[in-house]
Amino acid sequence: MRIAVVAEQFLPHMNGVTHSVLRVVDHLRAHGHRVMVVAPSYEKGLFPGAEPGLPGVHVERIPSLPLAGYPEVRVAGCTVHRMQRVLSRFAPDVVHVASPFVLGWRAIQAAAALGLPSVAVYQTDVPGYAARYGAGVLETALWAHVRTMHNAATLTLAPSTASLRQLRGHDVQRVHLWRRGVDTVRFRPELRDHAWRERVGQGRRLVGYVGRLAPEKQVADLAVLDSLPGTRLVVVGSGPEKDALRTALPRAHFEGFRTGDELAAVMASLDVFVHPGEHETFCQTIQEAMASGVPVVAVGRGGPLDLVDSSRNGWLYPPGNTARLRELVQDLVGDEAKRRAFAATARGTVRDRTWQAVCDELLGHYERAMATSPRPTTLRTRRTRTAHLARNGTLVKFW
Repeated sequence: MRIAVVAEQFLPHMNGVTHSVLRVVDHLRAHGHRVMVVAPSYEKGLFPGAEPGLPGVHVERIPSLPLAGYPEVRVAGCTVHRMQRVLSRFAPDVVHVASPFVLGWRAIQAAAALGLPSVAVYQTDVPGYAARYGAGVLETALWAHVRTMHNAATLTLAPSTASLRQLRGHDVQRVHLWRRGVDTVRFRPELRDHAWRERVGQGRRLVGYVGRLAPEKQVADLAVLDSLPGTRLVVVGSGPEKDALRTALPRAHFEGFRTGDELAAVMASLDVFVHPGEHETFCQTIQEAMASGVPVVAVGRGGPLDLVDSSRNGWLYPPGNTARLRELVQDLVGDEAKRRAFAATARGTVRDRTWQAVCDELLGHYERAMATSPRPTTLRTRRTRTAHLARNGTLVKFW
């Protein structure tokens, strides 16, 4: 197949959307499919040393502007007509739209105009973020936009049962469950770095958070853990709240942004992983912590509900109840036998959640979208000609 992937965010900015797009693209290419990525442009020098593209894949960059107060996040916009031209040149069989909002909405409209099936992947709770950024009055309007976008797509994929119910509750149609995979080869307990643990913790238990340092992640809630006896809080990531959080968490160790093998080593070196954000549609870092053999304490809302099995691989606490968050973390750092048992179960929980498995499932969703959407004449003609030549033993490279 030929798949056009339209990403609201992409390299060099790394976040959950970028990460999942990269894994999908890797899988598609490994199985012989042709892929094009349409993504925002980025200013040179914004990410020093970062790889601006993806080897072997054409990345069509759309002019963008930085989000106010968060320049790493870009907002790209173009006309539907321009997006139609981009898609027409590539002639995809299906359009994969990752976390649509502005650029993705144009892609859904362009795909519909061209008669192409589109698969919209819901990944970001933008309406829920609005209140965290002081714009709660916009939540109703934002949900109306989400509903319009996703109902215009051939089908929508939700990453968790909570987001599935949320979308259906807002009258989004044709929603299917599609979870995320985790790299259990990269994230594994054997990477525990005792020298790093001693340097950072000096014999104390390490309680860590990994993710963006932004209002919607509610990292400031971890202030209740900053003075927990016998522990040190570790914060991994970057974002617009970095300086404010250094003030709010004066005893914490700020590791900065980490990725790849460096991130895997830090994750495996934690004793407990915590995540306080109430607007997670999935929460990939919870899976990565579990793969690393680290039990999790997370807020009992959204994506974590599918991942954390309380009293087996971690604990869930009621939204807003930070006193309970502190109690549950203390429970694990104060009981080594329980912590080890939770850690072993956590690793077992995600052992079979490979990207291979979930991307194979994604191909099934593509086929479903293609079967329910009329194909444009150009694609139908191309396939007929290819089949005819194949039957006559002629080898022609069309792709």
